[in-house]
Amino acid sequence: MSEPWPVPDVLVFLAGRWRTVRTVRDLASGLTGRFEGDTAFDALEEGGLLSHESGAFTWQGVTRPAERTLRYLPGSVPGTADVRFADGRPFHGLDLSSGRHVADHPCAADLYRGEFTAGGPDRWRTVWRVGGPAKDLLLTTDYLRETPDARPTAEASPRSAGSSGPAGP
Repeated sequence: MSEPWPVPDVLVFLAGRWRTVRTVRDLASGLTGRFEGDTAFDALEEGGLLSHESGAFTWQGVTRPAERTLRYLPGSVPGTADVRFADGRPFHGLDLSSGRHVADHPCAADLYRGEFTAGGPDRWRTVWRVGGPAKDLLLTTDYLRETPDARPTAEASPRSAGSSGPAGP
């Protein structure tokens, strides 16, 4: 990906639909998998975005439907987000004001370290390195805006739909 592209408001940047392609590498076994689908970031009534990813994941020659849902709520600092799982549990913060962000998420005995990079107004990437006693994975996801002409503006910010403070658990 090219140089990081600064994002003044991550919620405004993410709003909309994105073509999503993820590669999964098991670094211990050398096996690889691939997810292809779409991610929709839709406004929540209380402010923020609901991210719903759906598509197909292929692993060892078997393709199955796959989906996940995350909540991107306004962060404590304007322009940032507090990312939570669908059930409200905290996942990580997200600040792309420099165009790049690194976040850690401990999960049982594993550590997920994510690097997020905005590569322009219509593309971004996440790279998660997952390490632990049973996991040694590298997950790289590229997002490409499906309709670049429909990019939201600051006036249509998802933040304006609700409170600007962080949401509690």
